[in-house]
Amino acid sequence: MTRRSLCRLTLCLSPLLATAARADVKLPAIFSDNMCLQQSMKVPVWGTASPGEKVTVTFAGQDKSATADDKGHWRVDLGDLKASDEPAELKVAGKNTVTFKNVIIGEVWVASGQSNMEFGMRGAHNASTEIPAANHPKIRLFTVKKKIAFEPQSDCQGTWVECTPETVQGFSAVAYFFARDLHKSTGLPVGMIHTSWGGTPAEAWTSLQALEAVPSLKYYADKFQQLVQNLPAEKEKFEKQAMPKFREQQKKWQDQYGKKYQEELKQWQEASRQARAEGKPAPPRPELTRQAPRAPAAPDNDPHAPTVLYNGMIAPLLPYAIRGAIWYQGESNAGKPDEYATLFPTMITDWRKHWDEGDFPFLFVQLANYMSRHDQPADTTWARLREAQLKTLSLPNTGMAVIIDIGQGNDIHPKDKMDVGHRLALAAEHVAYGKDVVYSGPTYDSMKAEGHAVRIHFKNAGAGLTIAAGPSTQPGVPQEKPASEIKGFAIAGPDKQFYWATAKIVSPDTVEVSSDKVEHPVAVRYAWDDNPAANLYNKEGLPASPFRTDDWPLKQQEQVRRAKAKAKAQ
Repeated sequence: MTRRSLCRLTLCLSPLLATAARADVKLPAIFSDNMCLQQSMKVPVWGTASPGEKVTVTFAGQDKSATADDKGHWRVDLGDLKASDEPAELKVAGKNTVTFKNVIIGEVWVASGQSNMEFGMRGAHNASTEIPAANHPKIRLFTVKKKIAFEPQSDCQGTWVECTPETVQGFSAVAYFFARDLHKSTGLPVGMIHTSWGGTPAEAWTSLQALEAVPSLKYYADKFQQLVQNLPAEKEKFEKQAMPKFREQQKKWQDQYGKKYQEELKQWQEASRQARAEGKPAPPRPELTRQAPRAPAAPDNDPHAPTVLYNGMIAPLLPYAIRGAIWYQGESNAGKPDEYATLFPTMITDWRKHWDEGDFPFLFVQLANYMSRHDQPADTTWARLREAQLKTLSLPNTGMAVIIDIGQGNDIHPKDKMDVGHRLALAAEHVAYGKDVVYSGPTYDSMKAEGHAVRIHFKNAGAGLTIAAGPSTQPGVPQEKPASEIKGFAIAGPDKQFYWATAKIVSPDTVEVSSDKVEHPVAVRYAWDDNPAANLYNKEGLPASPFRTDDWPLKQQEQVRRAKAKAKAQ
């Protein structure tokens, strides 16, 4: 190439090089048209630009500037914003200007967890009436696209939308009903950031630093580090062994069951459509679905791995200003309830640390009733997982929605999400907004043995304890009539053998429990089963949380039974 040609090429490339050197002002996806910003607190706005570039944010009468650092990162903090449902523009200006339209100011909440939080409005049992009515322009929705990551990410995929019958259909049903009730009770705009993934454990949603810092959880951090270190070899093993084996199993299943299943699936879909049209519950999905082989998760795309969902689906939201979080998860950790009693509060504390807003309100859902019901008093890991959730209320600014009455024994995904959202919203009214409301069902406070009986004192009894029945969980099925006696109490003596007990309400906040089979009672349990028969409420209609007064370890036979059931399922 001649010198003249080189000069000509340089002149041609100069504008392109200048453009490449200049980085436009850019913000992460959590900032978009239609967003809701948090009122009454510091509101961070951040992004990237050219190193050294001055960036100015203009909104609600405020002009705040910052200079991008040597890596191009910048951040400004807007002062306390006053709630407003009047659409406004937020401008971010540097060498270019980015304008976000239709921005409102109100209450922002994060909704996260596993499949019961992910569960969309289309599947809720009252979807046919609730979706058409979901026209709430002052409720804004943001769904984080699923992503795992091995390092904390600075951005995600998603966009804010107004709540309409069209946008709400695939949105989290629990998060929507929570937002709707909160909007109604506070009169404020509400923004919901939904970030969840079905079937995932709490350790996937916890940062690596938090797992490393707790001795009993450090093995999760070690597991993650080992995964990263062995990733090339594991990917090769996956491609050469796991996937060929799956394809072989898939072909065998298809040859044996595929045609028959497709016929049954078509019949089921038609029957479901007809049932919805008639306001009746849908029939169960064809049984053969459960026999179909599942594709194995690639080692670099496994949402069950420790910390990967924190990295990919929580870190990108930081430090977007929020009022609090709602959480529906626990099923995937039910096999290790004792560990969950440490893991769950660790995760909550971890989120609060990284959000840097102090102990923001964190509200969660206790596991629903599920699986078969035992004839005799039992001790199960699901009961103990609920206990771990109950214990987490010892953390400040926490609240729990008890839903022991609205599960479905044959479905791990109960369809009644409206009552779940309502009970979470009640907790928010008290925990987040300081309202003097009955926000919880009765919770165990203390016990006192008196001869052959035990008196159980409850907190959160509201207007008084009562016998009641839960709401109908399926369309077309009327609510059950309350029983004449309290169900769900069991009592034991020094031999640790539990027997069903007779229970009676003796004061607005006290129940007396006894059994003619236990002469000297020392322990009481209530609703202590996977799917218990339990009907103690307060008069405000909120169910009592399962509890036990003893601290006895899980019986060996239950551990063995659970291990066998898990092995059989695999």
